[in-house]
Amino acid sequence: MEALSGLFGGMLGTVVPFLVVLGVLIFVHELGHYLAARSVGVHVEVFSIGFGRAIAGWTGRSGTYWKIGWIPLGGFVKLHGQESPEDRAQAEAEARARGEALPVWREGQSFAEKSVGARAWVVAAGPLANVLFAAVLLAGLYMTAGRPNTVPVVTAVQANSAAERAGLAPGDRIAAIDGRTINRFEDVQSVVRLRPGQTLSLTVERAGTRLTLAATPERREVTDRFGNVQVIGLLGVSGGVAEYARLDPARAVLAGFAETLHLTEQTLVALWQMITGRRGTEEIGGPLRIAQLSGQVAEGGIVPLIGLLALLSINLALINLLPIPILDGGHLLFYAAEAIRGRPLPPRAQEYGFRAGLALILALFVLATWNDLTELKVIDWVAGLVG
Repeated sequence: MEALSGLFGGMLGTVVPFLVVLGVLIFVHELGHYLAARSVGVHVEVFSIGFGRAIAGWTGRSGTYWKIGWIPLGGFVKLHGQESPEDRAQAEAEARARGEALPVWREGQSFAEKSVGARAWVVAAGPLANVLFAAVLLAGLYMTAGRPNTVPVVTAVQANSAAERAGLAPGDRIAAIDGRTINRFEDVQSVVRLRPGQTLSLTVERAGTRLTLAATPERREVTDRFGNVQVIGLLGVSGGVAEYARLDPARAVLAGFAETLHLTEQTLVALWQMITGRRGTEEIGGPLRIAQLSGQVAEGGIVPLIGLLALLSINLALINLLPIPILDGGHLLFYAAEAIRGRPLPPRAQEYGFRAGLALILALFVLATWNDLTELKVIDWVAGLVG
């Protein structure tokens, strides 16, 4: 009974933070679409958190049906007239054949009749909302808990490390890496981690003199405190102890947006390295890993959980902006083509695009799930049963 209670408590400690994190991210994303649609006069028929049958639902004064679905792995907003005129005519014909009332049509409030610019704004607003949400969360952390900060001064150099071979010495201040200004020791870490095996040009201040050193971070597989294995670059230097300094509202907002841009850049660099084969795809995770991470981070308190929420919000925005049909980025790609051609792409071309996009998304989902099962040792457990 005690073991069962412990198992139930562990699952509860993972599932609840996961549902909270995922629910908040989905709500913010779909709220961006919703507000943008209302701003250009498009009626929103359904606002759903989750898929499938509704656990709870209500109709608002604007006529939108708000619901929570029982499958919490996504969400959507159903825009009035999102389908093509042909689809509308077919739906009306089917309703007449069944002897049902014709679907209510709100003239001037349909998505399909809006300009390509207005439709692109509605689609792009979801990822934009996630980016803004991340910046606001980080700004809030910097105003309350404070922002971690250390000066980029080397306090120790490991023997036989990349830093020693490059000629770095204690007391050196790293002013720039590959021409990019370094303000904090955390900036050094974030740049080096993403450049394993790549030669970097370090601008170093030593005793009032500026030097240029070449360093090649070593490739190293590391396991974080959550059990995730990553290939990172290591320079072999130590810096000062991080201090948390609370910022005033104005500086906190600026720092929040700056950190959001920095995290976006890091994510895009890592994604490009995966595409070009310089980084493994084992770091791609899905719902299982997010659930595990949410539960573990939540044990550390609200501050790290908010930090995770900001990071995941940025990732959600970037994933949705990938130029893959069925994602927001794919729709924007179609709208760009429409703007250039002066008319939409042929229906058959859009259909093939959506089919290809669906196949790619399913493949990525399978890969992420496989990585999750491998990371959580489920594959090893099954192999042990079979073997």
